[in-house]
Amino acid sequence: MTKAELVSAITKTAGIRKKDAEAFLNAFTEVIKETLAKGEKIEIRNFGTFYMKEKAKRVARNPRTGKKVKVPAKLSPAFKPGRELKKLEKVIR
Repeated sequence: MTKAELVSAITKTAGIRKKDAEAFLNAFTEVIKETLAKGEKIEIRNFGTFYMKEKAKRVARNPRTGKKVKVPAKLSPAFKPGRELKKLEKVIR
């Protein structure tokens, strides 16, 4: 689903104007980015949690040369699904 399709779905589901749905979606994603940048997590009950996950440093291999390369530890955005989303997994399989 693209952003435009998501805006259309929000418009139909919430019964609001497309302009308002797009403003909501933009604000929602901006708040998530700002909160994660501060190192905080966002928990939406029964949906899931957005958080920053620490990836350990490691040694990787350059596929072209085969040389070993040290990759430093870093933080990466992650999402852990909540109980309701996990139920969908059982339905789909």
